This record gives sequence, C-alpha cells and structure tokens, in this order.
Amino acid sequence: MPVPGPGYSITVRVEAPPSAGAAGDLTSAVGRVGGVITAFDVVESHSDRVVVDITCNAMSANHARDITDALQALPGVEVRKVSDRTFLMHLGGKIEVSAKVALRNRDDLSRAYTPGVARVCTAIAENPADARRLTIKRNTVAVVTDGSAVLGLGNIGPAAALPVMEGKAALFKKFAGVDAWPVCLDTQDTEEIIRAVELIAPVYGGVNLEDIAAPRCFEIEARLREKLDIPVFHDDQHGTAICVVAALRNALRVVGKQLADCKIVVCGVGAAGSAIIRLLLQRGPGDILAVDVDGIVHSGRGDTDGNLRWVAANTNREGKAGGLHDALVGADVFIGVSAPNLFGAEQVATMADDAVVFALANPDPEIDPLEAQRHAAVVATGRSDYPNQINNVLAFPGVFRGLLDAQAHGITDLMLLAAADAIADVVDGDRLNASFIVPSVFDAAVAPAVADAVRKAATA
Repeated sequence: MPVPGPGYSITVRVEAPPSAGAAGDLTSAVGRVGGVITAFDVVESHSDRVVVDITCNAMSANHARDITDALQALPGVEVRKVSDRTFLMHLGGKIEVSAKVALRNRDDLSRAYTPGVARVCTAIAENPADARRLTIKRNTVAVVTDGSAVLGLGNIGPAAALPVMEGKAALFKKFAGVDAWPVCLDTQDTEEIIRAVELIAPVYGGVNLEDIAAPRCFEIEARLREKLDIPVFHDDQHGTAICVVAALRNALRVVGKQLADCKIVVCGVGAAGSAIIRLLLQRGPGDILAVDVDGIVHSGRGDTDGNLRWVAANTNREGKAGGLHDALVGADVFIGVSAPNLFGAEQVATMADDAVVFALANPDPEIDPLEAQRHAAVVATGRSDYPNQINNVLAFPGVFRGLLDAQAHGITDLMLLAAADAIADVVDGDRLNASFIVPSVFDAAVAPAVADAVRKAATA
C-alpha cells in the first residue's frame, strides 16, 4: 500500500562514465527498485566522467538505501553523497522570530525599548486588558505538548516532539498569519503541565494542546479551560472532529443520505475518536457505535475510564456487543482513528449500500483505500497521496484566527460546528463529488472562511 512520496525524498550525487547511455542506466536502476525520479541534474561534466544529482522519492528509509545500493552497483558508478531532503529542511529548525518594527536609529530604539517602552508597561499594569492591544498577545498562540503521543510514534518525549510543533507553528503562520510558538514541556505529570501552561498564559491569546496522550489530555484541557481566560483547543481532539464533521456532511450529500438516518461506526476512542463522537452527537446521528481494542463500547463492559463510561452512556442505543467486524454490518459510515489494517473489502461489503469509509490512521489506514473503494461509495484517508485527505490544517489555523480576532476568552461547540460548516461550504455543489468532499489544504479560501465563521460564532 505505501507508495514513494516526498516524505522520503533523497538526492544522490553520483559520479558516472560520460557514455551516451549513462543517464538511461542511472534512471533505470532507480526505477527497477521502485524509486520515482523527480529531478536529474548534471553538476559537473568532464572528459572522463560526469557528476549527477538524482533526486527521487522513496517509500521508507530502507527503500532509500535500496535505491542508493542499486546506483552503486552499476559498473563505473560511484555514489559520492546521499542527502535526505526532509532532514535538510529541518537543519536549524523551521521557524524564526523577526521584528515587526524598524530599529534604524536612537529614536526608534527609544520608542521600541527604553525609555519609551516603560509608558506602555505602565498602561498595561493599569489596564491589563490592554495587553491584547499593545503586545504580541493579540496574535500569538502557544503550541503545547509533553511529547507523549506524537503522530504515530508514541511517547517520544518533548525534544523529539519539537520538529512537529515547529511545523505546526509554521502552518499557523502560512495559512492564517498567526504567530505560534512551540512549548515542549519536560514533564508528563498532569498537575505540572496545567501549572506550566497557567504560568506562561499571560503571553498568549490562545493555547493549542498537541500530542498529549489520552486520557490525560481530557483532564488537562478541561481544567485549563476553567482556569484561563483565553481559548484552549486540543487539536488532536477538536481539530480532527471539525474536519471529520465537515467531510461527513459533504460525503452524505454525495450519497444522498441524512445524518439522522445513519448508523456510524467510530473506531478508536482516544482523543480524536471521543471528540468526533461528541461533536457528531450535536448533529443528531441515527446511532453511533464506538469500537476500541476491547470491541464495541457498551455499558455492560464495566469500563472504569470516565471517558469510556461517557461514550457508553451516549452511544450504542441497542447495547450491541462484539468486535469491529460485527459493528460494521449494516453501518452507513465508518470513521477510523485507530490502527492500520483492521479490516478488508469483505467487511466493507457487509456495510449498507453507498457506504462511506473514513480510514484516517496515519501513515497506514485501517483499510487499504483501494480495497475500500471496491464496495464503498466515498473513501477518505489522512494521506496526501489519495483523494479526500482529511487533514487538521483545514481547521486549526482558521479557528485560531477567528478566536484571536474576536478576542475570545473560550471556545464552544457552536464555534467548532461553525468551523466545520465553513470547511464543508468551500466545496460548492459544482465541485462536490465522491473524490472531492473536502477542499485542498492549499485552498486560500479555507482559513478566511473558517476564521469568519468562528469570529461570528464567538461574538454572537
């Protein structure tokens, strides 16, 4: 199922004989082992040799080594250097701080710093609300993690989580003009995390919690929302939920079904799955069956986890038991935020006609999308190399842009639903089809539409 992609892109510098067939030999060697060449550049040319940079996409780090070995095995070819383009992008980090004001002379310095800055400090001390007007607080978000649930990598700690948080900050700036900064905390103690965020909150207009493991993330978010006067948003929960609700609204338009008539299976009841269930319930689905590693969640299981007890009390009206395959029988919709390769086409065939399958586990989904397409009418994944990528970047930049513009002190389900509707509405009726239920993450209309919807909901 994996295909070569830019996440494993390498540039191999090779020295080769200057024969007429050298270029063909090099490209053929890459192709034989499944690499996809994206650039072929002659760096040096001599009478006895040429030096070439071959840039290609691979499927994994091991596959990249296979490509390099295939080139090295050619007669007369020497591999000089292999550059991993992903690592090159991360050298020195991906974000920086830059000044918004010119500091050209003593006058500028006197206003931006001492003595003039003291007047601004005094104004804020007298009226703390002015901090939103006179400092970076009006446009700044803290991206907070403890590194306990990073992507599909698990508990890798705060330092290893930093590249993800940098990327998040870069996306905030790119798509919504929001200044975000990584805050990677060297603790996984709930009380310490809560207190640390409380202590840094005066600088920020909002907090984006990221990659904090469940169930700890639920308590951290809930208590920070109680304690702080700025919005606290756990993107793994609510960003995912917004995008799923948006995509599902359009998918059901494609197949001509109403949410109130649909049986929905949500596989994975951690941070993302629980938030999806909570937001979907606001829209009145026919029924939801939640499934975790122990099977279908129901009140008779005796779960001690508070989140699972809440899910059991609000889903599965008929008290159905069993496993994922049992839950899928007759279901209209599958939403997976769990683990790879859990079922196949034969299980999709047991679902209702015109089924919708959202297999969102990354990088490998719950079912091969090509297998799902054999029986499902609409298929979506979290991957960029298949149609209908459901990606949180559709939501969080615009959500925070709207919250900051409204100078919001919190966030509500009405704001989340407004964001979901805004994303769905970007795909108008002329463009909507089974392979296009959500807009591209690079669609310039998305973030402003989400921001406007959230701002209106926040000020209503």
